[in-house]
Amino acid sequence: MSQIAFALLVLTAAFFIYKRYQFVRGNILLGQPSGPTDRKDERVRTMLRVALGQGKMFTRPFAAFLHVIVYVGFIIINIELLEILTDGFTGTHRAFSGLGSFYHFLINAFEVLALLVLLACVVFLLRRNVARIRRFHLAEMKTWPKTDANLILTTEILLMSAFLFMDAADGVLQTRHIEHYTQVGNFAVSQFLQPLLAGVSTSGLEFIDHFCWWFHIVGILGFIVYLSYSKHLHIILAFPTTYFSKLQKPGSIYNVKAVTNEVKLMLNPNAEIEPVEFNRFGVKDVFDLKRTQLMSAYSCTECGRCTSECPANQTGKLLSPRKVMMDVRDRMEEIGNAKLKNNGEWSDDGKSLLRDYISEEEVWACTTCNACANACPVNINPMEILVDLRRYLIMEESKSPESITVMFNNIENNSAPWAMPASDRANWINE
Repeated sequence: MSQIAFALLVLTAAFFIYKRYQFVRGNILLGQPSGPTDRKDERVRTMLRVALGQGKMFTRPFAAFLHVIVYVGFIIINIELLEILTDGFTGTHRAFSGLGSFYHFLINAFEVLALLVLLACVVFLLRRNVARIRRFHLAEMKTWPKTDANLILTTEILLMSAFLFMDAADGVLQTRHIEHYTQVGNFAVSQFLQPLLAGVSTSGLEFIDHFCWWFHIVGILGFIVYLSYSKHLHIILAFPTTYFSKLQKPGSIYNVKAVTNEVKLMLNPNAEIEPVEFNRFGVKDVFDLKRTQLMSAYSCTECGRCTSECPANQTGKLLSPRKVMMDVRDRMEEIGNAKLKNNGEWSDDGKSLLRDYISEEEVWACTTCNACANACPVNINPMEILVDLRRYLIMEESKSPESITVMFNNIENNSAPWAMPASDRANWINE
C-alpha cells in the first residue's frame, strides 16, 4: 500500500512540475528570439565559472561561504534521494547498504553536510530578519519576497533536521536488532541525537523513522515544485543565463540595426544593408524584450547586490535594479495567467511594463555605469533593459527629460552637446 502511495506522490509531483515549467517556458517565449551562438567555448567557461563555480559570489566572502555550503551541501545530500526513491518503489530499507564501508562513509558525509546546511540557513535567517542589512529591507522586498526567502530557509532547516532524526531513530532501532533495520552502525552527527530517543518505545521510533522519511521525500518533491514559483528557480536557470550572458566589454551598448541601416544609407546611398524586421524602437512591454532577458528575470536571486552597488539608489533615487528584474518577472506572470484564463490567447489589457511596472523616473535615474551587471552573481544585466526602455521613450514618444532634450537639440543644431556654434568652441583658450 505504501509503495502505491509513494508512486502516486511522485507522479503527482511530476505532473505539477511539468505544468509549472511549461508555464515558465511559455512566458519566456513571449519575448523576441535571441541567443548569441558566437564564442561558444568562452560561453561554456563563463557558465562553469559563474554558475557552477559561484565565481562572482566571493566578492563578499562570508555570504559566499554560507551560500556554497547550502548550494553544494543540499545537492550532494540529495544524492541520497536515489536511495529513498529506490526504497519507496521497492519497499526495501537502505537499499544501498550493500556498499559496506563506502556506504557508511557516504552517510557520514551527508550528515556533516546536513548539519552545515542547517547552521548556514539559521545564519541566513538571522541576516535577513535580525541584522539590518539595507538591501534586504528595501520596498520591493516587503510581503511576498520576504516570505518566500524565509519559507525556503525554514524548509531547508526542517528537511535537514528530519534527515538527521531519521538516521538517529534508525540507529537506535539497529541497537535493538529490529527486523528489516540493516546494521550499518552509528553515524557522525545523528549519534549525538540518539540519547534523546533512547527512552522512546520501538513503535514510537518506527513512527519517527517513517514520519521523517516521508517528510523528507514529500519536502524534496514539494521543494522542486515550489522551486519554479520562487526566486530559487535560479538554481536551474543560472546555467543558461550565464551561458547567454554578455561577453562584450562592460558598458558596451548594442546598436539598433534599423538605425544603423539608415545611417549607412545616409553616408552612402549605394551601401549594402541587411534587411531587418522590428515592431518598434526600444521596449515598452515584455514582448519587446529578448527571450534571454526574460529568462534572466526568472534567474534573479533577489540578493540585492545590484541595488546595493547602484549609485543612483545609494543617492536616494527611486531606481533599484533588482526591482527592475522583479517587475519584468511579475509582468510575465500577469500575462501568462491571463493567457491561461483565455485558452492560451492574449488580449491587450491596456497595461505595459513601462509606467505600470517601471516608472519613467526609474528609467532616467540610471547612470548606465554597469555596476549592477558587474555585481550580479549570475551575470544579469538590468542596465540593458533600462536603456531599451529609454530607446522607446525617445524614439517612439519623443519624450525625455528637459536637460536631455536640450542636449539633443544642441547636437542637431550645433553638432555638439553645448549651446554654441562650432566656430566658438575653441574660445576658452583665450581666457
